[in-house]
Amino acid sequence: MTLAEQVFHQLRRDIVSGKLKPMQPLRLDHLKKLYGVGFSPLREALNRLQSERLVQSVALRGFTVAPASQREMWDAIETRILIETRALRLSIALGDDDWESRLVGSLHALTLQHKRMADNNAAASADEDEALEARHQEFHATLISACGSERLIDFAQKLYIQTERYRYSGLHQRLPVGDRDVRAEHGALLSAAIDRDADRAAALLKRHYRLTGEMLDRTFDPSLGEKKAMSS
Repeated sequence: MTLAEQVFHQLRRDIVSGKLKPMQPLRLDHLKKLYGVGFSPLREALNRLQSERLVQSVALRGFTVAPASQREMWDAIETRILIETRALRLSIALGDDDWESRLVGSLHALTLQHKRMADNNAAASADEDEALEARHQEFHATLISACGSERLIDFAQKLYIQTERYRYSGLHQRLPVGDRDVRAEHGALLSAAIDRDADRAAALLKRHYRLTGEMLDRTFDPSLGEKKAMSS
């Protein structure tokens, strides 16, 4: 991995986690000291993050962390639904036995991590949270991995990161989920995909993402940005 790739991943992690706040200036001199790299890899990383809508360039001010709002969150969620339901339909049509096996395995790994954390009476550590998030991401990535389109997969990955920025705050606040059973939602998604029921799977995925959006919308963290009404 090049220096530019390393600092790209570090910066992206710090933006998603909220360590770097929305609209915070990203001054090169400060970043050079913070991440221990030169100006060239920093500029390359910042330009990549700008293409992912996590960083923006402001005339005469350089780079800043992209703003965040409920409107931006819902735009990312709804766009993600459009992209991933299409990719999921293609995966169901094109996926082979290997895809099914990987899908079953990814949900099993996610379930094991949920159980491990539930069995631990103490508060979850940062490492446990990161392990859960990694397995969650792997399950959703595997769902669409057989779609046959690198562009759909790449776009879905970028949208995942954009929505994770909002989900991360909810994860670490331990937001109440009410009577929602997220593990059952994942299980239903798996069953629909294995049954090759594209309509049911797409409807379940859409509902899954919107329920998360509604939960985050109710408890939006003001530190992420100005509270705005959800677009219709």
